[in-house]
Amino acid sequence: MKKQLRILCPNGHLGFAPTKEESFRIAAATKPDYYCCDSGSDDIGASALGGDRSVSMYKWQKHDLELMLLASREQGVPMIVGSSGDTGANSRVDMYVQIIKDLAKEHDLPPFKLAYFYSEVDKGYLNDALANEVTIEGLDGRDPLSKEDLDKTERVVAVAGIHPFVKALDMGADVIIGGRSSDCAIFAAPAIREGFPEANAYYIGKVLECASFCAEPYGAKESIIGTITHDDVKVTAMHPDQSCTIASVSGHAMYERANPFYEFFAGGMLDMTNCHYEQFDEKTCRITGSKYVPVDGDVKVKLEGAGKVGEKFIGIAGVRDPYTIQHIDQVLSLAKEQTAKEFEGVDYHLNFRTFGKDGVMGALEPVKEIKSHELGIVVEGIADTMETAEALTLFATRQIFYARLPEVKGTAGTASFLIDDVIYARASYSWTMNHVIPVKDPMELFDVHVEEVGSLVKA
Repeated sequence: MKKQLRILCPNGHLGFAPTKEESFRIAAATKPDYYCCDSGSDDIGASALGGDRSVSMYKWQKHDLELMLLASREQGVPMIVGSSGDTGANSRVDMYVQIIKDLAKEHDLPPFKLAYFYSEVDKGYLNDALANEVTIEGLDGRDPLSKEDLDKTERVVAVAGIHPFVKALDMGADVIIGGRSSDCAIFAAPAIREGFPEANAYYIGKVLECASFCAEPYGAKESIIGTITHDDVKVTAMHPDQSCTIASVSGHAMYERANPFYEFFAGGMLDMTNCHYEQFDEKTCRITGSKYVPVDGDVKVKLEGAGKVGEKFIGIAGVRDPYTIQHIDQVLSLAKEQTAKEFEGVDYHLNFRTFGKDGVMGALEPVKEIKSHELGIVVEGIADTMETAEALTLFATRQIFYARLPEVKGTAGTASFLIDDVIYARASYSWTMNHVIPVKDPMELFDVHVEEVGSLVKA
């Protein structure tokens, strides 16, 4: 049994912005046991999943995959990627598989085993589950999944735990391209498979998944290395000017948590309540005390689903007149009223985001007094057709210019436009599914394939 395992993570979201090569080269030179990276997130919103596309540039995704593939193949150790192409949808897995094949051919790599698995869930499967009175439990206060919500859904992905990654490794995979996955499972899988404690394995996954976000000073897309033993986890910054400190690592452990101490995944939960952090050396933090809590009963797999709301256009207006700024709520109210009259009987969604006031936080903004000398207003108009959405957004944006306040005497208008037109912003989608479904077999929703690629195999 191994005493330790070292995992390199080059990027907190593969391809979202390119991996920084200097720290990656430093990390690769230390000869880690695995190269692992998460490539997706629901932080990007529902539109990528619903529209079946990536929000990361193809060039950046290929760049990051190339770095990992060449380093791992040169060293002869496994490479694992989860949530391929931002969403983990089937088309994104296929895109990554093709990139790996193209890179193997381009660099004349010796043969290796490429495994991949899909995560999309057929709506018929979920319809059958509902018909059989299976409760598909809602998360974060949502009601259980209804037939109506399912009907609104364009595409569903299941969030894999460690199970398909472990199966792929058992099948001899050198490179694994995964569908939608739990961030921490991508890193925990090889550690658990090699006999390390689940508590430490899931913790190393939690701390590695965003790469250098767990280091300070802040610097994104830098590589880090996690070391797991049977007694602890250590995480080390690779950039020459970064360190993994007690503050940076413990702070990151609480990142993106409704409860800062719990991390859930298919099969259980990581409890970080009693974690102890200590500075191991200048660049390394040591962590002990995490606890693995296995699920009681059937494994529950998270489902993410997206449904189309409509076509979206964006208008951009600027306001600098002090009087209009102080009465901006009234201006926008007038714009909404005029739009409602013009589009009476039309199903639409209209949003005004006022940057310089509450554009980021909206109603949650605690600072109520406007201190800006100018405001930027982004108008979002959504309707069933592109033609209606364009007209809606154009009309609503121009009403900011036309809005009349009691003490305004001029006729030149009190707003300016970045452009006189409005900008098409693709179709808009919303989350229709944030649920968990019980399964008897944790592999039930995941289909693993393995094939050999490389220079000795015909293209």
